[in-house]
Amino acid sequence: YQQSNFIEAKKIADAFATKGEPKAYLLLGNMAQKGLGEEVDLQQAQIWFQKGADAGDAENEFALAMLLLTGPGQKPLVVDAAPWLQKAAETGNVKAQYNLGLYYAGLYGTPPDWTNAAKWFKSAADKGNPRGQYNLALLYLDGKGVTKDQITAGDLFSKAAVQGLPEAALEYGVMVYRGDGVQKDPVIGTKWLKVAAQHGNPIAQNRLARVLALGVPGVDKDPIEAMKWNFLARAAGRGDVELDTATERADPSLVNQAKALAAAFKPTPDPTAE
Repeated sequence: YQQSNFIEAKKIADAFATKGEPKAYLLLGNMAQKGLGEEVDLQQAQIWFQKGADAGDAENEFALAMLLLTGPGQKPLVVDAAPWLQKAAETGNVKAQYNLGLYYAGLYGTPPDWTNAAKWFKSAADKGNPRGQYNLALLYLDGKGVTKDQITAGDLFSKAAVQGLPEAALEYGVMVYRGDGVQKDPVIGTKWLKVAAQHGNPIAQNRLARVLALGVPGVDKDPIEAMKWNFLARAAGRGDVELDTATERADPSLVNQAKALAAAFKPTPDPTAE
């Protein structure tokens, strides 16, 4: 399977599946779901995941829940998915805990239950899941399901940012830049904004452009970099009239340098992406 020899992998997994091995069910389900070595067959994937879930395997419970949530047929089966997601989360599956937090936050069309959302995001966050940390931090910022607490939010954002989550790097950078719930430090805040910007986050690119255009104590102005980030942010739909006006008045040679840098830009992959 890891060598992408899916036909042979399926033969081996089939043999283990006949012996009731849950990991074989999971592998076969993933192959059917993704069309690896065979045609995509969501109904067959559901059958395999169901076998593993019925055997009490948390990975299969989670896989089944997510398949049902995304819809093995014409529409998501949210009501059918919830119990399996709950089972996997209660077993300690961190991905299930995070997604159960999303479920209670109303992502799948259900009424938000912020207390339970916070509970399950915290379960995932306590295991080091960066997206659990990020979403729990957002709840602390807004006081949803938890007592509003900027200090705790900043701590959680920092933990997720260190793991490379771009959204967390942006939020933490803004908090440090402003001194909201954390010690104010525009230099460090700008560094975190740059991390998020390099991942392709247009909001971070816009804010970094403004910092570099205006300059702050400890961070010198850099008109070329400022224009580069503004070009990238604008291309992603985050326009800025003030920065655009400054670009129109800038030296054309500097503008061309910035355009060349923007054209050569390649976002850093998100290390937390699944």
